[in-house]
Amino acid sequence: MIPKNYEEFQESLNGQLLPDNWSLPLQALWYDAKGDWESSHDIAQDIHSPMGSWIHAYLHRKEGDRWNAQYWYNHADRPFPDYSLSDELRVLVENNL
Repeated sequence: MIPKNYEEFQESLNGQLLPDNWSLPLQALWYDAKGDWESSHDIAQDIHSPMGSWIHAYLHRKEGDRWNAQYWYNHADRPFPDYSLSDELRVLVENNL
């Protein structure tokens, strides 16, 4: 079931398996929120859209690679965020519901 809001997304993290029928961006964000950066990154690399670039940027920001993150924020046509990673995750999720 696709979450209707960020709280439902957070609740889905209690499960062991990714819920069915989620978009690729939500799948990538779910894996990241579960602590599986690598799976999240693998999915984000295959999303050829501004949203995919934004998620890719967020992931490189999270790993501390500011140069690579800035590259992907530019591709997403987004500024480098001035807010926390947890806030950015929430914004990303909410933009994909």
